[in-house]
Amino acid sequence: MDVLPAPFAPAPGHRVGEIWFEPPPEVPSILIKYIFTSEKLSVQVHPNDAQALAAGGKTTGKDECWLVIHAEPGATLGVGFNQPIDHDAMRAAALDGSIEHLLTWYPVRPGDFFYIPAGTVHAIGAGVGVIEIQQNADITYRLYDYGRPRELHLHDGIAVARGEPYAPALHRHIPDAGTVELADGRYFQAHRIDGVPDAALCAAYRCPVLLLPREGTLRIGETVIHPGECATSESLDAAVFDEGGQAIVVRAKL
Repeated sequence: MDVLPAPFAPAPGHRVGEIWFEPPPEVPSILIKYIFTSEKLSVQVHPNDAQALAAGGKTTGKDECWLVIHAEPGATLGVGFNQPIDHDAMRAAALDGSIEHLLTWYPVRPGDFFYIPAGTVHAIGAGVGVIEIQQNADITYRLYDYGRPRELHLHDGIAVARGEPYAPALHRHIPDAGTVELADGRYFQAHRIDGVPDAALCAAYRCPVLLLPREGTLRIGETVIHPGECATSESLDAAVFDEGGQAIVVRAKL
């Protein structure tokens, strides 16, 4: 992506593909990123907790979700397969590159939301900006990388990959306005908040939370948090929200 959406502005001569926020001690199990693509990212898959532990001693796999915040004309996300495929056929398609064409590519626009369970084969296309919320696990198996000289992980990746179409219930479009629950899975819960959160939402997030302003600012103590930043609060009701703003709140569940 040659021109990043506001508020991101790289220094002249520099490109920004990913901005990620180091998980704080209060919420160590969740990692949040902004991802901006200028070319297709690899076709990949992540294991679940049990598979990650069995494969290499890592304690967590990776569920993740994407909220699209920018999309150039024709931008797409590849998630799941067009039709069921067995592991032998998946391996052959990864080796000859045809796996790209076996994925279901969804045209996207800002506000599209996808929950990506572990085991879902996926790829981010070019010209897309997403907020990614994920388990804090550095474990990615690349199945195909468009000929780029990076290591592939066919044995481990195909062993955990689900050769099936993506469940429609895991993808939806979020309206521009209003407070909306984005995700409520095993590992994390997330809401997009319009204005000031109500008492019920504050009660649900009466624990350490991650906060990302999307419009306007919010304040935690004496610190003002701006769009493009991420902050930790001891609870949702410990933060002061802009009445005309919009923010994302995330809490860990395990």
